[in-house]
This record gives sequence, C-alpha cells and structure tokens, in this order.
Amino acid sequence: MTSWIRWQDSLWPSPDDGGSLWRPWSGRVEKYLPYALLALSTVLSLVISGHDPVTTLGLAGIAAVWLLLTFTLIPKRWAEHPVVVAVSFAGLVTIAAVLEGHDTIFLIFMITGFFDAMRLRPAPLALAGIFVVSALINTIPNGGPVRAFADQPALWTVVTLVQTAAIGGGGLVSAAMARQHAERKRVLDELAAAQEENAVLHRQLLSQAHETGVLDERQRLSQEIHDTLAQGFTGIITQLEAAAEAKGDPAEWQRHVGSAMALARENLTAARRSVRALGPQPLAAATLPDALGEVSRQWSGRTGVEVRFTTTGTGRALHPEIEATLLRITQEALANVEKHAAATIVGLTLSYMADQVTVDVRDDGKGFEPNAPDARPAGDGGFGIPGMRARVARLAGTLHVESEPGGGTAVSADLPAIALEARA
Repeated sequence: MTSWIRWQDSLWPSPDDGGSLWRPWSGRVEKYLPYALLALSTVLSLVISGHDPVTTLGLAGIAAVWLLLTFTLIPKRWAEHPVVVAVSFAGLVTIAAVLEGHDTIFLIFMITGFFDAMRLRPAPLALAGIFVVSALINTIPNGGPVRAFADQPALWTVVTLVQTAAIGGGGLVSAAMARQHAERKRVLDELAAAQEENAVLHRQLLSQAHETGVLDERQRLSQEIHDTLAQGFTGIITQLEAAAEAKGDPAEWQRHVGSAMALARENLTAARRSVRALGPQPLAAATLPDALGEVSRQWSGRTGVEVRFTTTGTGRALHPEIEATLLRITQEALANVEKHAAATIVGLTLSYMADQVTVDVRDDGKGFEPNAPDARPAGDGGFGIPGMRARVARLAGTLHVESEPGGGTAVSADLPAIALEARA
C-alpha cells in the first residue's frame, strides 16, 4: 500500500508538497474549468443541437448545483478528504453521463471527469476513475458502454486503456515538473538564506577584527612608547641632570646637553614613526594594487632589491579591513626580506579570485627553517610571522610560509574577498 501511495503522490502531488504552482489543473483553472466546460456545452447544445431546452437547462442546472455543493462551497478541511472526493467524482460523472446521453455535445463537460479522477486516493482508484471516464466519454455516443463493449470489446478496451495511460502519464510528467520546481525553489531559498547568514557573519567578523585590530594597535603603540619614547625621555632627563651637575665644567656640560638634544631628536623621529604606523597611509588615496605598487617601489628604491609586482584577476574595492591587512602583511614580509633574506629579487603578486584574495611575497634569499624556534624573528616595530598569522586568522584567512635554507622564502596570505558594500 505504501508504494501505491507514493506512486499516487507522484501522479498527482498534494498542495502541501509544493506542487501547486505547477499542477496543470490547479488554482484558478481547477476552480473555474468545470463551470466553463459546462457553460460551453450548454450553450452549444442550445444553439446547435436543437434538443429540448428545458431538459438541457434542467440537467445543466443540476450539474452546476452539484459542483457548487461538492467542489466550490465545501469547507477546505473536507475538500481533499478521500471520501468527499470520491462522492464528488461519482456524482459529477453520473450527471455528466446523463448529459452526454441527452446530447453528445456534453462530452465536452465529461472531460471534467478526468481532472476530478486525478484527485482520487489511493492510486488504483484514480486510475479506475480515469478508465471509467474514458469508457463513458467514448462509448456513450455509440450506444453506451454495455453495448459498445459487447459489440467491439477489443477496440473499446484498447482505446480506453491507451487513453487512461496517456492521461495518467501526463499527470506523472506534470507532477515530476512540480516536484523539480519545488525542489529548486527550496534549494534557492536555502542558498539565499545561507548567503544572507554568511554576509551577517562576515560583517560580525569584520567588526570583531576591527575592534581587535584597534586593541592590537594600542598595545603595540603602548609597547613602542615604553620601549622607545619612555626610555628616550629617561635618557634625556639623565643627561640634563648630569649637565646641571657639570656647570663648572663647560666642556662636560656641553657634552651632556648635546647628548640630551640628540636623544630628543631621536625620540621625535620615533614618535613620528609611531604616528605614521597607526594607519595604512598608502591606502588613504589609492587602490590596493596602486598602494602595493607604491610600497614595493619605495622599498626597492631604499634597499636596492628588485621587486617584480603583478596583479591577476579582476581588481575590485574590498572591505577596508581586508585591504589594510593585506597591505600590512606585505609591508612586514618585505621588512623581513630586508632584514634576513639577503635577496636580490622579490616577487610580489596580488591575486583576485571569485571569493578570495591572495598576496604572495617570494624572495630568492638565503631562506630559513620555518620550524626552527628562532625562525624569522619579528623586526623592530613589526609583528613577525606569528603576528601576521594571527592577524590573517582574525579575518577567517590563512597564512602559508614556505622556506628552506638556501632556497628562498614564500609568504602567502589568503583572505575572503569581501566586497566594499559588505561593510557594516
């Protein structure tokens, strides 16, 4: 029985399975088609056939009342009940058969029986209903089913079976289309919901990364103030105190004052460097490719190491946190090359992909052992490979470092290519 029910659902999907949008006899067509076919048959009978109009109108009126009571006005909670559907179908086919017997033109109205048969449950009953309607619609004009099947049983059996199979197959194809449409709609809805959820998570991630980045910058600046400015001011004070004690020795006094002035200049330079480091200045008025190109040109001009910069893919504006992180990674990687690699050529590649953006920095330097405890220490004011890895991880990205002694080094940062519009 279960298999029959499943086959029945395939033949004619219920409104709950999403097939209602594609059922050929659903919605307005299913609602108004019986009345339209009854009206058409009645008008043609009155105009063309010349049968008793009173009888024609009376039978047509009975059919209309039956449709109203068992199809249109019946409460929705009963409309799809198998017993109600069976009673509605039986009454409809009986009245349609009487009308067709009265005037063959009402075979047009009898077509409604095919549609109503498709609503029957379970599947064998639906096929039986289609068979009955097919037998009546074909044999009534030929003396009725009893006489027709008695005179030519093979002919009418084959005609009825073929028609039943054709109509049942049409319902099967229509139901398959309905299920495919419903499944596509479900998948698209889930995809849209997942994309929206992903966008929300990206916005949250970027917001958290921004907050974390602010805290990191504050911590770095605090450490730099402690390591440079505070120590410098301590040295200045020490020198000035020594100068005060050496008032009687002009040469010694001048030496201490000169040392204090030199320390002050160094501290001023360090303070300016710290302020510049607070934000990615190259991105202030340039795109990421232009900013990386300028950074690489300046670095090459200062170090004398050739930089070959290329961009692949279709460049586009990305979220500021993404671009700033890629710029910082590039700057730190170049700083590491300058301090440790002794390279002659550096390759810098910015790659835009559908959902990812990557920066690769490769050098032909002396390389190192990545797993060694002292591998690539952080530079002055920088954050080293562990810091780069942590910064990239905060944006759901990854950092890959490949190197070997004498074989150069490659640093690759992969980040999600979140468009500028995604900015919270």
